[in-house]
Amino acid sequence: MMTCLGVGMKAAGEQSHTVRITTGKTDLVFKTSPDNRLYQVYFGEKLKNASDLDNFQWNNRAGYHREINARGWEVYSCYGSDERYEPALAMTHSDGKMLTYLYYEGSEQKSVPGGTETIIRMKDDKYPVNVNLHYVAYPEENVIKTWSEIVHKEKKPVNIWRYASTILYFYASDYYLTEYHGDWAREGQPASQRLEYGKKIIDSQTGTQAAQLSEPFFELGIDGPVKENEGKVLSGTIGWTGNFSFTFQVDNSGNLSVIPAINSFASNYSLKPGKIFTTPEFIFTYSDTGAGQASRNLHDWARNYEVKDGTKDRMTILNNWENTFFDFDEHKIVSIIKEAKDLGVDLFLLDDGWFGNKYPRRNDAQGLGDWEETHTKLPGGIPALVKAAKETGVKFGIWIEPEMVSPKSELFEKHPDWAIRIPNRKTYYARNQLVLDLSNPEVQDFVYGVIDNIMKKAPGVAYFKWDCNSVFTNTYSPYNGENQNQLYIDYVRGLYKVMQRVKANYPDLPMMLCSSGGARCDYEALKYFTEFWASDDTDPFERLYIQWSLSKFFPVKTLASHVTNWNSSSSIKFRTDVASMCKLGFDINLAGMSKENMDFCRQAVKNYNSMKPVILDGDMYHLVSPYESDHMAVNYVSKDKSSAVLFCYDLRPRFRSAAPVVYIQGLDPVKRYRITETNLMPGAKSSLPFDGQTFSGDYLMKTGLNILNYYQGVSHVIELKAE
Repeated sequence: MMTCLGVGMKAAGEQSHTVRITTGKTDLVFKTSPDNRLYQVYFGEKLKNASDLDNFQWNNRAGYHREINARGWEVYSCYGSDERYEPALAMTHSDGKMLTYLYYEGSEQKSVPGGTETIIRMKDDKYPVNVNLHYVAYPEENVIKTWSEIVHKEKKPVNIWRYASTILYFYASDYYLTEYHGDWAREGQPASQRLEYGKKIIDSQTGTQAAQLSEPFFELGIDGPVKENEGKVLSGTIGWTGNFSFTFQVDNSGNLSVIPAINSFASNYSLKPGKIFTTPEFIFTYSDTGAGQASRNLHDWARNYEVKDGTKDRMTILNNWENTFFDFDEHKIVSIIKEAKDLGVDLFLLDDGWFGNKYPRRNDAQGLGDWEETHTKLPGGIPALVKAAKETGVKFGIWIEPEMVSPKSELFEKHPDWAIRIPNRKTYYARNQLVLDLSNPEVQDFVYGVIDNIMKKAPGVAYFKWDCNSVFTNTYSPYNGENQNQLYIDYVRGLYKVMQRVKANYPDLPMMLCSSGGARCDYEALKYFTEFWASDDTDPFERLYIQWSLSKFFPVKTLASHVTNWNSSSSIKFRTDVASMCKLGFDINLAGMSKENMDFCRQAVKNYNSMKPVILDGDMYHLVSPYESDHMAVNYVSKDKSSAVLFCYDLRPRFRSAAPVVYIQGLDPVKRYRITETNLMPGAKSSLPFDGQTFSGDYLMKTGLNILNYYQGVSHVIELKAE
C-alpha cells in the first residue's frame, strides 16, 4: 500500500511539509523550508506526541536550528549551493556547469517486509535532474536503512563526483568515534577518538578487499564515549563490497554531519540520460542505552531481513586446508570425508588445490581460472567426492576463487584482456594473480559459470566457499575503454549481477564469503552469502579479539570460526570453546589427535548442536571486553528467556591478577535457572562451585558469578536452563 505524504512543488511562503521516518524507538524528521528545500529537524528518541512535530519552526536567521547551531541541515545537500560543507551530491552538468539545487517534490510511504519504506522525491528547478531518497524503517528492530537514486534527462551524460547514500546531522556537547581497522590476520581492531572541529574520513581504496585496512562500520558516541550499556550511540554500516567512505565533519558551531558513501576516489562517474545511479544502503540504529542494544538491534534486523537464510540453521564443517594444503588426492579426501562423519559435523569442505590440468594447482602460483578437476589428483572428479560424502552420511562443499586468474593458466592464455592490468607497463602481481574484470559482461558470465558448471556436473554440492585474495593492481579495464573512472564501481555492480544470478538459480545453496580472511564483510554481500570468514587468524587468543569486534555489527551465525592448529600449544578445549561462540567448524588433522582430544571434539559438536539455537538466534550480550581486561565473556539468551549460554575465557592475565565478576545479562529476573558447565574434557568434572545449582535471573544479573581467574588459556561454557 502506498500512502502519499506530500505532493507538488511549493511556492515560497506556503505551509511546510513534514516527513517522519519512525521506528518503535527512534524518529528521523524532515521539514521543508520556505523555498521548498528539505532539512533534517530531528533525530533521536521517538517523540511521543505527533503534534510536537509542528513545534519545529523556520527562523529566517537560523533556519530550523536555533542561534546556538545556525547551520542549515539540508537532507541531501549539493555542491555549488549555499551549503559550505561536504555535500551529498556533486555533479557537472552536460553544459559544464557545476551547480545543483534540489527541491522537495513529494513523498510516499509503502509497506515492506518488517517495516515501512518512505520515498522522498527531489528535483532540480533548472535541470532535468531527480534524486529519490529511500528510507526503510523497521519498528521492532529499531533499524533504518537508506539509499539514494540519481537520474537525469539531460541531452548528454552528466559527470557525478560525489554520491552519498545520505547525510545525518547531530548537535551535542561531544562526539566520540570508534572505528575499526585491520590487516591480514588482524581484523576488527578498534580505535576511538574525540571528534574535534574539521573532517575525519574513514575509507578504502583497494577495489576488492574493501574491509582489509579500514572496515565498513563504526560506533558514534553522542555526548560521551561509546559504552556498552549506557549512553547515546549510533551504530552504522554500509552495504558495499568495494571502496567506501565515511566522512565525519564537525563545523564551527559544533554540528556534526555523517556522510556514508561509495568512495569517489578515482571514480568520477559518467551517468547517461535515463540511467539510474543507485547508492549503497547505509544501515544504522540509535540506542540511548549503549552499544550493546545497538548490536542486538542490528543482529535481529540482519537475521530477519538482510542475510541470506538469516532465520535458518547453519551447518558445522570440517575443512581440509590446514590438514593437507595442496597435497592431497582422491583417496586422502575420501578418508577425511569419513573423519567428518566420525566427528559428527554436517559437511566436508574441499579447499584450494583441486583444479587445473595444463597448470595443476600445486601452489598459489598457477591454475586459477582453470576450474576443471586435476585428473591425476581426482580421477573421479567432484561427482565421485559428492557420492562418497553421500554414502558416508555428510554433505560436500567446495572452495572457489572465481574472480581471480593466475598468469600461468589456460584462461589467461586465452583471454588476457579479461584481466585488470595495464598492457604497456610491467605487471605487479598480488599473491601471484590478477583480478578478472567484472565490469565486462563476458567475464560475469564466466564467473557465474564457475558455480553453474559445478552444480550441473555435481548437483549434490551443498556449499561453496567463495574466496577473493587479491586487490586491484595495475588498475586498467580493457573493457571500459575511456571510462576508466567507472571501474571501481562497475566492478562491484558486475559482482552483484553474478551473485544475483547464483541466488536466483540456486536459492537454497549456502555460501561462505572469504577474502584473505575477513577483508569482505558487508550487508550487501550477505544478501547472497550465509556467512563470512572473519579472519585467517585462528589463534584462539587473537581470534577472541576479532570475534568481539565483528559481533558488534554482525550476528554470530554469519561469523564462521574454525578449530585449527594455530597456536596448538593452547588446549583443544580452549580452541573449540572459542570457535563455538560463533558458527562452528574444524580445519585440523583429526587423524593426528589423541583419543582424549578426539572424544572431546565429538562431544563438543553434540553440545554445540544442542546449544546452537540459542547461540545463533538468541540475544547476544558483550559482558567482559578483551580490550579492557585479560579476559572475555559473552552470553546468549533465547527470545523466550528460557535458555542461555555463557562463554568465559581467561586470556593471558598477570599472576594472581584480579578478575572481573561476570554479570549475566538478558535473563528473566523472575525465572530460576539451573547452571550446568558443558564442554568438559572426558572424565573431567566442573571446577565451578555453583555447577548444578539454581539461581534466579535477578540474582545472576545483579550479583554475577566468579568464573574468571588468573590462569592462561582457560575457558568455560555454561548452559542456563529455566526451571
